[in-house]
Amino acid sequence: MINSNQPLAARMRPRTLDDVVGQDHLIGEDKILTRIVKSGILSSIILYGPPGIGKTSIANALSGDLGRKFEYFNASVHSKKDLENATRMGSILTPTVVLIDEVHRLSKPNQDFLLMKMEEGSISIVGATTDNPYMSISPALRSRSQIFKLKPVTSEDIKGKLEQALKDKVEGLGEYPTEVEEGSLEYISTHTNGDMRSALNALELAVISTEAGPDEVRHITMETVYTCLQSKQIDGDKNGDAHYNLLSAFQKSIRGSDVDASLHYLARLIKIGDLMSINRRLLVIAYEDIGLANPNLVSETLNAIEATEKVGFPEARIILSYMVIRLALSPKSNTAYKAIKLADNALNSNKNTEIPRSLHDTHYKGAKNLKKGEGYKYAHNYPHGVVEQQFMPEDFKNDRYLQFRDDKDTSNVQEIYSKINNIVKP
Repeated sequence: MINSNQPLAARMRPRTLDDVVGQDHLIGEDKILTRIVKSGILSSIILYGPPGIGKTSIANALSGDLGRKFEYFNASVHSKKDLENATRMGSILTPTVVLIDEVHRLSKPNQDFLLMKMEEGSISIVGATTDNPYMSISPALRSRSQIFKLKPVTSEDIKGKLEQALKDKVEGLGEYPTEVEEGSLEYISTHTNGDMRSALNALELAVISTEAGPDEVRHITMETVYTCLQSKQIDGDKNGDAHYNLLSAFQKSIRGSDVDASLHYLARLIKIGDLMSINRRLLVIAYEDIGLANPNLVSETLNAIEATEKVGFPEARIILSYMVIRLALSPKSNTAYKAIKLADNALNSNKNTEIPRSLHDTHYKGAKNLKKGEGYKYAHNYPHGVVEQQFMPEDFKNDRYLQFRDDKDTSNVQEIYSKINNIVKP
């Protein structure tokens, strides 16, 4: 029997870079991590990618190749004292390498402490994170580290590792005579979405939970692996980089009027159970992408959001499906989005932003003596409540931010805008 309480994924962790599965863009002849090993010098690096993709495995492999012991620190659970203990033996001559898991969760005091140690050259770090470091890690720490993005492991690579685990009698499952039904390893490798750890642990559960005598062969069927895996892993935890990619794909599919793709990404978001992010994104879509082409959908979307919050999952998925279909099939207009973007861009120019004196505040004593509000025309005193008057600062008076496209803006807003402009800005 294997004398270890470690799960299979931990036992099968690579000891050198040659054992690492995938990541051919970083590992191999003339690739950066291999070159680092050949140089014998490890500067601070940050590895990021989805869970189970091999971040800790690569750190472990680097430790083996470089012949150096890595200190371990988990930013989610370990204390400042733990960090001090992990770094206390480091010096300029023999810097300590600290593997920092969940590096994006480092507290401000711990970041400051690390920066001081990195500056003096007594440590280097190997950070691991599921979050995009360009968004989640402080610029000071980022600038002192090389950032490497890991790619998802292919299903073929995962299957190869599973086959290796079944044969390995030292760290794997080789001591258990096992027959695997055709297609079972493929099922695991394709239904773990590039997560090697989940695949190995699912295989281990399938083998260990299958009853057999000491010399009997364990028969692993499709039903067995399906039971052990339960359901397909969905890439997109609520806080990780993959989640924002999923939300982005969701919005862009609705914007592109692809109903099926929109429902696909909605189903993935529902699987994660992140109702708040779905609703927030739907409201943004209603204003940003539908907008003036179908103004009624804004209030309809808001009503749908309130309904989902009242009923919750699983029933909320019906309401969400209805609303996603409505938004995807609706005419689209980004006129409002573009208008405020143009207005914002105009502020970055060197134009004078002084507000016309006629629009200045007049509610306080002495305003009249300062000629505040002088020349202002009270719109309610004129037909239809509209009057010719300059509202823009002088340097901006010819700017037009609300720009329509006739093929997209189907409401009567364009007609109203034209009529008002003919009076206000003749």
